[in-house]
Formats: sequence, C-alpha cells, structure tokens
Amino acid sequence: MSKKILLIDGNSLAFRAFYAMYQQLDRMVTPEGLHTNALVAFNNFLESIVLPMQPDMGLVAWDAQSGRETFRGDLYADYKAGRDKAPAEFKEQFPYLREMVEAHGLHNYEQVGLEADDIIGTLSRIGQAAGDQVIIITGDQDLTQLVTDDVTVKLAKKGVSQVEVYTPDFIMNEFGITPEQIIDKKALTGDTSDNYPGVTKVGEKTALKLLKQYHDLDNLYAHVDEMKPSKMKENLINDKEQAYRAQKLATIITDAKLSIGLKDITYNGPEEKGLVNLFEKLHFKQALNKLRAHTLFDDVGQIAEESEKKQGDFQTVHPLSKSALERLVKEDYLAFHIETSGENYHQADMLAFSIGNDEVGYYGSRDFTFFDNDLLRQIVEGSQTKLRVFNAKEHWVLLHRLGLTLGAVDFDFLLVAYLLDTVGNDNVLSTLAGRFGRYLASDEEVYGKGAKFTVPEEEKVLIDHVGHKAETIFGLRDQAFSDLDEHEQSHLYRDIELPLSFVLAKMEAQGFKVNEARLEKMGQEMDEQIASLKQEIYQMAGEEFNINSTKQLGTLLFEKMGLPVIKKTKTGYSTAVEVLEKLAPEAPIVEHILAYRQLAKLKSTYVDGLLSVVNPADQKVHTRFLQTLTQTGRLSSVDPNLQNIPMRTEAGRKIRHAFVPSHDGWQIFGADYSQIELRVLASITGDPAMEHAFVEDEDIHAETARKVFGLPEDAPIDPDQRRTAKAVNFGIVYGISDYGLSKNLNIPRKEAKSFIETYFREFPRIHQWMGQIKERAHKDGFVETIEHRRRYLPDINAKNFNTRSFAERTAMNSPIQGSAADIIKIAMIKVSQAIEAKGMAANMLVQVHDELVFECPESELDELRDTVTKVMDSAVKLAIPLKVESHSGPTWYEAK
Repeated sequence: MSKKILLIDGNSLAFRAFYAMYQQLDRMVTPEGLHTNALVAFNNFLESIVLPMQPDMGLVAWDAQSGRETFRGDLYADYKAGRDKAPAEFKEQFPYLREMVEAHGLHNYEQVGLEADDIIGTLSRIGQAAGDQVIIITGDQDLTQLVTDDVTVKLAKKGVSQVEVYTPDFIMNEFGITPEQIIDKKALTGDTSDNYPGVTKVGEKTALKLLKQYHDLDNLYAHVDEMKPSKMKENLINDKEQAYRAQKLATIITDAKLSIGLKDITYNGPEEKGLVNLFEKLHFKQALNKLRAHTLFDDVGQIAEESEKKQGDFQTVHPLSKSALERLVKEDYLAFHIETSGENYHQADMLAFSIGNDEVGYYGSRDFTFFDNDLLRQIVEGSQTKLRVFNAKEHWVLLHRLGLTLGAVDFDFLLVAYLLDTVGNDNVLSTLAGRFGRYLASDEEVYGKGAKFTVPEEEKVLIDHVGHKAETIFGLRDQAFSDLDEHEQSHLYRDIELPLSFVLAKMEAQGFKVNEARLEKMGQEMDEQIASLKQEIYQMAGEEFNINSTKQLGTLLFEKMGLPVIKKTKTGYSTAVEVLEKLAPEAPIVEHILAYRQLAKLKSTYVDGLLSVVNPADQKVHTRFLQTLTQTGRLSSVDPNLQNIPMRTEAGRKIRHAFVPSHDGWQIFGADYSQIELRVLASITGDPAMEHAFVEDEDIHAETARKVFGLPEDAPIDPDQRRTAKAVNFGIVYGISDYGLSKNLNIPRKEAKSFIETYFREFPRIHQWMGQIKERAHKDGFVETIEHRRRYLPDINAKNFNTRSFAERTAMNSPIQGSAADIIKIAMIKVSQAIEAKGMAANMLVQVHDELVFECPESELDELRDTVTKVMDSAVKLAIPLKVESHSGPTWYEAK
C-alpha cells in the first residue's frame, strides 16, 4: 500500500516563520529574554498544516552549514555570498526549533556537505521509487523542480500559514513549462537570493519564452546562432559558461549518499510530554491550554483513564448553610476559593465560592449574600482563622468588590509554587497541583472554558469543582512549605512575596485616573498628523499605496525609487525599522514612513487601547500586576500594561499627560532607584573600582569611559564616549557578547571585543565573579539572588553550544536583575507601611521597573518625598549606598 512521506525544508520555513511574526519580535520574549516569534509561527505551522496530514513518515531537513561549503561553493566562490548574517534573535531560537520538531513526532536530519534541498531531493526520489506519495513543504521555489505525479510541493506563500500546491499541471498552467525546465529557467535568470548570475538582462518572462521555444538549455545553445542579431543573442553567447554554471548550481541532488533511509523516519505523532516540557520552557500558555484541552496525557494523572477514580478521592461538597458557618468559624485553618468567569478579576463575574477543611468538610455556594453574614465576614476578614488560598491578591480584590477586606492568609499556593519553580509555572491550579502529585481536573475538562452556570445540573458541577479546588489547596500546604524550608526561601515568601501581594492588591483597586478628554484630544491630533503624513508620503511616492504592506513598500522604495537594498529575505525586501533608519538620510520619504509607523502604533496601542479599558465608574484604569510571571522576580503589568507607556520619544511620553491624580489639588510623585542594577553588581562582586565610583557618587558611565578608552582620571568625557561606556556597563549586566555590543553601538565587532576585554581588565572582580557564577550554575543547575530567589537553568549543561551559552548568560544576569527586583519589592512593602503608619492620604499607584509612582495632596508632598526617599534608600543594606531620585508634577508626564 502506498504510504505518505512528508519532507520539510527546515531552514526556509524557519526563516519565514521568523519574519512572519517579525512585527511582534519585541513582544514575543520569554522572561529569560529568549525571543520566540519564529518558534510560535513554526509551532502554528506544525499544528495547522502538518498535524492534520498524518503522514506515515516525516522529516525536517536542515542545512548543516553554509551553502558555500558544499560543492556549489567550490563551483562558484560567491555562492550565497553577501547575505546578511542571521539576526541574533533568530539564531537563539534555532536549537528550540529542532526540539519542537522532535516533540511533534518528526525527525531532524542534516548532513555535512549537503543543503536541505539535496536531502529532500534524494529522499523524495527514494520514496517515489518505493511507490509512495511524497509531500514537500518549503518556502523556496527551488524545490518545485522535484515535482512529479508522485511528488507534490507545497510552497508557503504567506508566512508559513498558507501554502500553494505545485503539481505538474499547476506548473504548466502557471508558467507554461514542466518541473524539469525550472532548472533551466534558473540557469538563464540566475538567482539573486543565492547570489549567482545567469544570462545578462534575461528575466523570468524572457526565460520562459525561450524555454517554450527551445525546451531546454542544450537545445537553446544548439540553435543560438540561428537567432536574429540582438543584444539578447549577444548576451546568451557571451554568458554561455555562466548559464551552464547556474544550471549546475540550481540542480538539486537526488542521489546523495545519506546515513538514513525511509525506515528511519517513521512518524508516530506528537510526543505529548515533550510538547508540554517545551511549551512550559517557552512559556507558550495558549499552546499549553490548547494541548491540555484536547489531549489527556499521563503526567497530569492519566486523566483519560483515571478521572472517575481520582475524582472519587475528593470529599463530597455540601451546600453552605448557617449551621455550617457556626462550625467553620471555630477552625484555625480553612481553605477559601472564589471562582470567576475570566482572568481579569476586576471585571469578571464571581460564579461561586467554597470554604472548608478536611476536618469539618467543604461547603460551596453561588449565593454571595452569605458575605453579609457576620460569621463568614469574621472568617474572611478576621485574624483568628488562617486562610489557604490560590492567589491572595485576586481574592483581596474580589472581596474588596463586595465591600470586604481579606484577612489573615497563611498559605498562597500560587506564590509558593512560583518560588519553588519559575520554569514550569503556568499559574493554573490543576497543573501546579499535579507537580505535587495531586490530581485536580482542569476547568476545561469539567465544564468548558468560560461556561456560564444557570441550570441546577450545571450548578452542581460548578459547586463540586470549586469545592475540590478548595480541598486541593488545603492539602498542599505542608508539602509546599516543607520544600520552601529546604530551599531556604520561607522568608522570601513570608517577608516579601505574601505581604507584597496585599500592597499590589490595594494599588490595583486604587487605580490610576485617566483624563479621557485629554487622551481623546491626543488621538484626534494624531489622526490629523497621520493623515497629513499619508498625503505627504503619497506625494513623494508619486502614487497611493498601502503603507502598511511590506511588499508594496519594498517595491516602491527599492524598485521604483531605486534605493539601495540593505537586506533581503526569502519573502522579498526587508522594510524593518533598522533598515528604514539606515535609509532615512538618503530619502525624506523614509523619515516620513518611520514617523507614520510610530504615530499609528501610538494611536492604536496607547490612545485607543487605554480608552478601551478606562472604568466608566471612576475614570480609572485598574491594571493587574503579575507577581508570578517572570523568572527574575520582576513584576509585570497587564490590562493595561502601565509599565510599557513609551518613554523614548516625545510623542510617546506625552501619553503620560493623560494620567492625573484622583483629586483636585493633588500631585503625582515619583521616586526611582538610580542605576540600581549596577549598584547591585558592584555590591555582589565587590569590585573595588566600581564600589569606589558609587561610594564617591561619581558618574559611573563617565568613570567607565575613562577606563575603557584609557583616559586620565580627570579627562573630560564627550557624549559619544559616555554612551559607549553606558552600553558596555549595561551590556555586561545582561551578559552581552561582542557581536551584540557591536550591533548596539554600530561599531566593528573587533572594536566591541576590545571594549569588553578592557572592561574586564579594569574591573577584574566582575570578570572573576562571572566565571564563578557560571561554574556554580553548571554545578547546581540554578543561581540565586541576594534574597535566595532561585532561577533554574535547565539548559545550563546542554550539548548545543548556543543553547548552553544562552543559559550561561542568563546565569550571569539573573542574580543582578533578580536582586534589583527583590530590593524594589522590599521597598514597596516598607513604603506602604510607613505611609499607613503616618496616616497619610497618599496612594501608591504603579511600579515601573525601578520607579514607584504615587498620588498625594499637595500639602503632603514634602513629607511624602522625605518618607519615600528615606525608606527606599535604606530598604536593603548593600556594600554601597542606594540612591533615590524623586520628581513631582500635576500629571505623570510633568512629574518626570
């Protein structure tokens, strides 16, 4: 019986995947700093195109090394020369692409001296000879020459999500030639992507016309002398040798000696554990949820086979009653859980709640009027009953919506699970419980995502599930706390993360007021500017076109206007920001396009985006601070992200004009740590040169510039030298390479390497510490902050050099970034306590990395400045002083 063989061109599709989501590059980054845009797009491709195909055999072929190191490089020295080096953001994703391929049940293969095309060409002919059906998926038209009645090529047309099917009939109808003639077409035209020429001035249309008349290259040259005199005839004769060389370069090998055969590439479908591990590592939450909703896998308790048995391990959940409350109020420890209809608990409906423990049982209800009962209020608001919850911050906000205040929380499983393992944390109770060996059915398994419960049968399902959640939370406490003690992280939980969750809850509930009228006016002004820029761009271009279309923009700039091509991709001309910035001095239209893009993004993301989330009841935005997301311990902000209001451009900064105090006569006040990460670096490493600069309150970047450039101690530093030194300083914190520094500063790699080497000579203890921390990471598998926050590094001993190097850089920067996060968190707790102790009216509103933002009556401003500054600069005692800078104004913009 004929079998189905799937062969995938890994390099071309990976490259397409990277650029398919290039616009999201800066947003698609893991907490560890790994870009994931190519990985997301490649995974979508495997799920949407490969998985439904269900082949019998499947392989992804990769170029083992540069094409110039194959026979084609020997044939033509400039083969594939001139291509830009793959972006570092792309290269760092490559090892994970191969891991993804394996997890999806496919095989990876590469072979020295061969390109992926040659591997595919050879296997396709082996499969065809065996009578099998071969399907090739690629982003490169070169492989269409392999098409036969038994070999189909699917060519990715839009990113990697859409394909065009090439069969012999399709090629004949589309181009008027056979698949075999595609080789001779390239012989005549050459290939700009692979950088080899064909016949001068012969383009695709001319080549197709010649092949229809003469069929192949040999016959063409056999009759070339019979052609009428013309420039084309002259070029054909002059470039004959070049054309035959191009023919050899274009021809895919179909008889290579491979170390594998069809029997070695059997496809058995996705390997679910591998996918779960990979998705957790890459923080693919959506993919994880989808996987868990549609596949029931063993490591979460063999749900498919054992759900009924394990569900039976739970206690019966009883309807809540007043008599039950009389028993519950006497208990010292109770689990408490409120179920909502969505992630954003500021707006989501409260569906049901449950409360109880193993001794008196578990009780649930959808009737929230129970919170008017004094006994229930005493339990959730008092200090006698210690509550066990999942996400104390969420429960504080939910009770605040009911006019209550969450009382004594002993155990927050969400926080504890995060501290114990930041790598595999998806913030989902059922999965995290599974890590502790406890089964709990997921929400999707029980009643479907986002379901509303209105009928009695469904209500019973809901109440049971919420009760089982409470029972699960109650039973996890002892084991989780034991693990915390073992990791020496109990103080991190009790003294930092748990009290911080209450500070954050109050900040979220307080909200940040937005002047909607001011924001709407900004939007109108931006619309006018965008419209004006559009018309100016059209006028300069001499035509109207879709400015947002990469293809149309590339055609205009590089073909019609003749601007120099800086970068090409498999899909055409690159019009990325870095490309346009290089072109801007050469053409005013490019400056206008950059300005248009910037304004359009500001308008849609920040003006329209903020207006859509303002609460009409109080004219405020109520962000959610994600306390358990990043692996460094830093906080994140969503719905909306108040940490991401632009600061680099004046137009972006003006968005902050719309953020105002809640009351007339109040001010916005901000205080931020100055160069906290470098101060932490100096303190942790004990480097005397850096410590001295901070103790003497010198300009650390100017001091670094003098050392890096070999200048006298009192030598003046120009802005460019300081900028270079600043890039080196912060680059060292983030484990930057000479390549990365050269890109950041736009200088030769050799010069960047020299800066880094000089830096390490001048700050030797920093270099020594980096070696020690890498060694410790290799030994322990994790690194720690000053407060014993752990960052696990599963790839620290990986065989792949790029994967291992990335983990080593993470090992170096995590203690610095994580310790800075610890310090700002401690400061937030202490500042909140100080404001409360003094009875001040001031409110803490938002935390943006190393800055805290408040609102306060103008009369309190001096006292607030004095209080906040003193608390922040003494929050943690380091070997060198912390420095705090403050500012204030009637809006967030003017405060800064």
